[in-house]
Amino acid sequence: MRIRAGYEISFDCPQPTPMLLALSVHPSRMQDLETPHLITFDPPIGATEYRDMFGNICHRIVAPEERLTISTDLVVRDPGTPDSVVPEAVQHPIEALPDEVLVYLLGSRYCETDKMSEIAWSIFGGTPPGWARVQAICDYVHDRITFGYEHADSTRSAWAGHAERLGVCRDFAHLAITLCRCMNIPARYCTGYLGDIGVPPMDAPMDFSAWFEVYLGGHWHTFDARHNVPRIGRILMARGRDATDVALSTSFGPSRLARFTVVTDEIKAAVSHQEYALGE
Repeated sequence: MRIRAGYEISFDCPQPTPMLLALSVHPSRMQDLETPHLITFDPPIGATEYRDMFGNICHRIVAPEERLTISTDLVVRDPGTPDSVVPEAVQHPIEALPDEVLVYLLGSRYCETDKMSEIAWSIFGGTPPGWARVQAICDYVHDRITFGYEHADSTRSAWAGHAERLGVCRDFAHLAITLCRCMNIPARYCTGYLGDIGVPPMDAPMDFSAWFEVYLGGHWHTFDARHNVPRIGRILMARGRDATDVALSTSFGPSRLARFTVVTDEIKAAVSHQEYALGE
């Protein structure tokens, strides 16, 4: 299948403001692009591309003292298959984990493993290790938190989300990641595009989405505690320990979000047909 993805984001800045942006498609999906990967700035400004410590494509800019609009419009090829389900994927002993995944066992800004460890073991200590344990965590988080865009809070952590029992997709991801790490399962935060493909469309503006990956059976696997079903058409943008590492924008000075639109739609194939006059 082919997916059109893109965004238009505007900031108002009262003075020149340095910013870091994580608004690119992840390197692992670059080969799937049918269009050039261009980020447009209006008014035109300079941007320096770099790779962060997690391998994400980021940009450094200085937003001007006026409105800055950042946009992109992409066509992405996708296999059209749902997230893989691998129930036989095993949990590794910590001593057998690769060095590079150990960081995803540690607490981070929004994932307070120290506060959640006792809760995690009391709930999931009796579950089978591996895929079944992660699925049990997803089921718990899915039922625990009530989703609503009106519940968005950029400062809410996993501990707070567990207590308040409401949030948006990032809160589902943070809580599930934290519970997995408490159970010695490496888990990392993901952000990207996820449209209403293969599911009934939501009556709400499109947004970027957050999900997570766990390391089981020698591979990273996708899980989504908010939707809690395999989904079609994820387009990864960035991975990290939590939302801090993959923030769409980080500004070092005053800025106001003035516009935010996201597009993620399946491009329907044209159907060839020929019309005939009655009686032919």
